[in-house]
Amino acid sequence: MAIPNEIRGQKYICLKTFRKSGVAVNTPVWFAERDDKLYVKTRIDSGKSKRIRNNPSVRVAPCTMRGKIIGPEFAGKTRILPSEQWEQAREALNRKYWLARLSIWSKKNEYLEIDING
Repeated sequence: MAIPNEIRGQKYICLKTFRKSGVAVNTPVWFAERDDKLYVKTRIDSGKSKRIRNNPSVRVAPCTMRGKIIGPEFAGKTRILPSEQWEQAREALNRKYWLARLSIWSKKNEYLEIDING
């Protein structure tokens, strides 16, 4: 499905992931759009990455830098990209956020691809 207009062009989205107990955890994140998918960079050992490994279902909503939701929420499925597919995600994020280009980021990063179900 196409990326909803409420998400397009925003600087941050609230990525809602779910613990094994079903409790939701909201995290404001940078994201990029490409080919009707959303891309997020995260650390392999982050909580959201661990939660996604257990449950790929997520919800996303536009938000402020501090995580205040400012628009409707959408359901989606997330997959952790294999390293050979990182380049397009990296390019999209680097185009949108100049800070993402800096080499200060951890070597323990990975990329997530989010497909919005609608």
